[in-house]
Amino acid sequence: MFSRPLRRWSQAVLTVTTTATLLVLGAVIAVPAASAAQPPVSMGTTSSFAVLAGSTVTNTGPSVISGSLGLSPGSAVTGFPPGVVVNGTRHVADAVALQAKNDLVTAYNDAAGRTPVTVVSADLGGQSLAAGVYKSTSSLGLTGTVTLNGQNNANAVFIFQAGSTLITASSSRVQLINGAQACNVYWQVGSSATLGTATTFVGSILALTSASLNTAATVAGRVLARNGAVTLNDNTITAPTCAAGATKTTTTVAGGAGGGGGSGKGTTGKGTTGKGTPAKGVTGPGNAGGLGGGSVPGGGLGSGIVPAGFPATGLGGASRSDDPALIAVGGLALLGAVLAADQAFRRRRLLLAQATQAGGGV
Repeated sequence: MFSRPLRRWSQAVLTVTTTATLLVLGAVIAVPAASAAQPPVSMGTTSSFAVLAGSTVTNTGPSVISGSLGLSPGSAVTGFPPGVVVNGTRHVADAVALQAKNDLVTAYNDAAGRTPVTVVSADLGGQSLAAGVYKSTSSLGLTGTVTLNGQNNANAVFIFQAGSTLITASSSRVQLINGAQACNVYWQVGSSATLGTATTFVGSILALTSASLNTAATVAGRVLARNGAVTLNDNTITAPTCAAGATKTTTTVAGGAGGGGGSGKGTTGKGTTGKGTPAKGVTGPGNAGGLGGGSVPGGGLGSGIVPAGFPATGLGGASRSDDPALIAVGGLALLGAVLAADQAFRRRRLLLAQATQAGGGV
C-alpha cells in the first residue's frame, strides 16, 4: 500500500520516538529523588556528656573535658588530674551514668538505622558534603580535610555510618561552613574510633567498642564508647550545643492553588497557617508562606538545600528539573511525537487518495 520511501520514513520516525521515550524514562529512573531532611539523632541524657565509656576512662596529660564525664558499668577513671572536667560533673558507675549508657545504645541504633544513605569511599579527605547520611560498609577514614556544608541551614544534619573502624590521619580536619553545627554531626562506628595526632574533629563519636585520641587531638562534640574504653592524651573535648534559633527539622507540604501564607514569628520560628482556595496550607516555620500555606523549612523543596547524592556533594546525581541532558532528550522525544503525528496525517491523506482513485469514494 505504501511506497518504499514512505515505509522507510515511517520506520525512522518510530525508531526516533521510541528511543527518545526510553531515554527519558531511563534518565528519570536513574536520577535519585530528593530525600527528606534528617532530624537530629536522639541523644537523651547522653547529650550532657563529653566523654562516656563502658569499661574505663584513661587520660594522660592536661586534657580538658568540657561537659560531663561518665562511666558504666566500669569504675576505673584514671588521669584526673592532670586532666580536668569543667562545665559538667563526673558520674562513675552510678544511676546517672547507667541511664546515659542506655540512652547511648538508643542513639547508636538510631544513627545506624538512618536511611536513605549515600555510599562513600573509605577516605573522606578532600570532599565537600551537604547534609545527609553517608555510609561506608567497612572502615571510614579521613586524611586531610572534609568540609560539611550546611548551605545556610542551621538544622542541617550529617550522619556518618562506618561498618567497622573510624581512623583519622595526623592533622586531619572536619570543617563546618555555611551554618553547619557540631551538634548536628554524628559518627556511628561499628567497632573502634582512633583520632590521629593533632586532628581537629567535629561531631559526636558513637563507637560500639572503644575510642582513642592521640596527642593534641581536639573534638567539638562527644567521645562515646558503648562497651569499651575511652583513652585520652592531652586532648580538648567540648560537648556541643546548638546555636540559638536552631530547631528540629520538620517536613511540610505546600498548600493548595490558592494564595495566602502566614508571617513568621521570630521568637518561635513558626509561621501561621495560610488558607488557600480551595485547599488549606500547612504551618511552616519562619518568614512569609508560599502557595496556600506556610513556608517550606530549611532542607525542603525550594529551599536551595542540596540533598545527599546531588551535585553539590560531589558524589553524583542530578536535578530532574534543570539537567541539560534531560531537557535535550525531552525535546527529542517531543520532536519525535510531532513527526509521528505528521506522518499519521500523511498516511491518512494517501489512503484517501488511493480510495478515490480506485473509485470507492469516501
